[in-house]
Amino acid sequence: MAMTPTNKAFLQIHFCVVLWGFTAILGKLITLPALPLVWARMLLVVVALALLPKVWRGLRAMPARLLWAYAGVGVLVALHWLTFYGAIKLANASVAATCIALATAFTALVEPWLARTRFSKRDLALGVAVLPGVALVVGGIPGDMRIGVVVGALSALLVAMFGSLNKRLVDRGEPLTVTAIELGAGTVALTLLAPLMPFFPVDAIAEAFSGDLLVMPGTRDIVLLLVLSLACTLLPFALSLVALRHMSAFAAQLAVNLEPVYAIILAIVLLGEQHELQPPFYLGVVVILAAVLVHPLLSRPRRVDHVEVLATAESKHVGD
Repeated sequence: MAMTPTNKAFLQIHFCVVLWGFTAILGKLITLPALPLVWARMLLVVVALALLPKVWRGLRAMPARLLWAYAGVGVLVALHWLTFYGAIKLANASVAATCIALATAFTALVEPWLARTRFSKRDLALGVAVLPGVALVVGGIPGDMRIGVVVGALSALLVAMFGSLNKRLVDRGEPLTVTAIELGAGTVALTLLAPLMPFFPVDAIAEAFSGDLLVMPGTRDIVLLLVLSLACTLLPFALSLVALRHMSAFAAQLAVNLEPVYAIILAIVLLGEQHELQPPFYLGVVVILAAVLVHPLLSRPRRVDHVEVLATAESKHVGD
């Protein structure tokens, strides 16, 4: 029996989510500090997008005011990526992926102000519901990893901020052009930030983030960066756009929310991170993910459209 377009789209979106889950694993395997790692990844994606005539056509057609708006969002994207990979370096892939699950709760709280939507008491309840999970996660990791939780939570807040802004802007430009602008602006922002990072007042953060942008990485890191930029960034983004045409926005949203689950499973299988973490950590993960996954079920009467999911998908594409 031939596979239906809906079933094919379901498999495609989950394949994308698995690839996004791999970004945390690659962030741990790549030996570069967070800032040069993120700078190289953004630069590689921008170079790849610059080879597409469609991107340049979209850029020429875009009003200057909208271009600057996307560039501003791109700075938030760069800071999110920087803190996400910083959390991986300061803790591990499982901790960073768990912190990103908090983005849904943060979004529920900041979206009414940034995307000009109605505030929901149910969304506020979600923010409260994840707090016990956060406490369990912190209690289930070694003390020297807890700074990674703080940085990872900041990363999740940045996801909520630029994801909410993208919901206002995402349907005003061609998606690949928008991505090129945001990542291009992010690359410039990190280039300006790089000389300042060694002077960060917290030594652990300065060490995890700082690095010379002009030093050529080793062969292994170059290969992993190419995989991160092309196979785990551009490929799933393009594939997710195709999948969204043949499935409901609600089903796609649930699939995207499963990314931390895939990332943690991959971290256990490939990195053996379960030996670094205690049972309360995984109990906390269950509490957080339960709140995140149940929330859209309770909120289903609210219309969730494909523009909103596209913004979420782009948040994953340029966000992890």
